[in-house]
Amino acid sequence: MNWYPIKLTAHVRHYAFGERLIPDRLHKQNMPEGIIAETWEISDYRDTTGTVTNGSFAGKTLHDLIQSDPDELVGQGWRGPHFPLLEKFLDASHMLPVHLHADDEIAARVYNEPNGKTEAWHILWAAPGATILAGLKGDFSREELFEAFVNKDYDAVIHRYPIQAGDTIYVPGGIIHSFGPDALVFEVQQTSDLGQFVMPHDLYGQPLSTEQWHANINGTLDELKNHYHPRPNPGLVLESEPNRRVLCCAGPYFAMERWTLTAPHTEPSHPHRCSTLTNVGDHAVELQFAGGTESLPPGESCILPAAIGQVQIVPQGEASLVVCYVPDMAMDVVGPLQAAGYEDEQIQQLGEVAVH
Repeated sequence: MNWYPIKLTAHVRHYAFGERLIPDRLHKQNMPEGIIAETWEISDYRDTTGTVTNGSFAGKTLHDLIQSDPDELVGQGWRGPHFPLLEKFLDASHMLPVHLHADDEIAARVYNEPNGKTEAWHILWAAPGATILAGLKGDFSREELFEAFVNKDYDAVIHRYPIQAGDTIYVPGGIIHSFGPDALVFEVQQTSDLGQFVMPHDLYGQPLSTEQWHANINGTLDELKNHYHPRPNPGLVLESEPNRRVLCCAGPYFAMERWTLTAPHTEPSHPHRCSTLTNVGDHAVELQFAGGTESLPPGESCILPAAIGQVQIVPQGEASLVVCYVPDMAMDVVGPLQAAGYEDEQIQQLGEVAVH
């Protein structure tokens, strides 16, 4: 079978925090009118699983492919209930709810779900003065946290950091967070949609009853963790000439890179893992592989299957790509960074990275 770059339909969500940054700044085509808060570019979450739009697999879902061809699509020896990565654009024109996501232990014990939701945000655009909220400032009592959330005094208990384009923030499950207003974000995460919120309104801006609001706060406090303290990180440069490659974040569930290409790039065969490419620049790239060529326009994403072999990525003008994969930490992350001369402490700041 000839494997090729797989493109999928995008799932759109219309939450109240969005506006029109995704079509306007990313030039993403074929978007509906009105608020577009999120587009799920790569998804195999329940009924949001993407449908293949190109090539011989057109009409099949991503879930169909991970069931029929897990070794060829995801990586040799991989098995799982769903594609391991969920990737999306987020328009944070307005502030997102203050919230957290279950970690793996809570997901299994409380929700009977196969995994929780660790995530990372890569800032594509941020207005001057834009900030995030991420991680508790200290060890507060449950009563102190409840009072702060009822008073909507989030800055009393959660760190606030300025952000700029190019920053990445790694956020494990259980860590409370929010971002916006005035930011456009690419997010990679585990395939999950579990969440707990402390705001007095829902994702569509509708007010909650006091009883429901307080129940949500208590649900959040039941799952809250304070073992990790996210901070914006510019990443570590692995290549700079002629193309620039930055390793933005890494952990056991995913790694994220940002590539700026002015010359063709040859991506070697990775039989142990697939990769995803998301075009966040102004120009298309051409993907050349053994079976042919495929174009990836601005605002679009694709999966490079594990079995695709070598791929030549040819920019049509300066190109900007976000690249994600499930890493072999020693081979894909720690080894290359150590070889590039980075200290263990620098590498560990990228996320949940064990350096030996």
